[in-house]
Amino acid sequence: MREALLVDGGGPAGRSGSGHRSVPHTADLRVEAWAPTAEGCIGELVHAVVGSFADLSGARIVGERACTVLAVSDPDLLAGVLEEVIYRMDVHGELPVAVAFGAIEGLDGARSVEVRFRMADAATAEVVGAVPKAVSLHGLELSSGPDGWTGAATVDV
Repeated sequence: MREALLVDGGGPAGRSGSGHRSVPHTADLRVEAWAPTAEGCIGELVHAVVGSFADLSGARIVGERACTVLAVSDPDLLAGVLEEVIYRMDVHGELPVAVAFGAIEGLDGARSVEVRFRMADAATAEVVGAVPKAVSLHGLELSSGPDGWTGAATVDV
């Protein structure tokens, strides 16, 4: 597994490397990301969502958590990872400060990915925006192209 710290992303989509940005969206949070790999793109989207509402720079690390996300498509895999982040925040009061992914695998039409989060106590993070409540399935994107992978998600806040 390759770990990525959730630090600030890069410039606009279409540039080489990895990055993410928020885009205007009525009453919700819309994020876009790009990376050379699908796993990297999902990681950028996790960072974009968490960074939209929490400053983790002073947050206290509480441990690592692992899970396997199963889905029928790459966009659904993205939704599953983002839903896991929201679930862990709501139920366990934890936010990811870093994320690592195994390779996305396919089996009988399903997709799966192993995810490992380094978590911080959400109570020790500074809230800087509206807290997400759910991932919208409308407009969910994760696809490959000539310059790597791009993704987008809308999150209800």
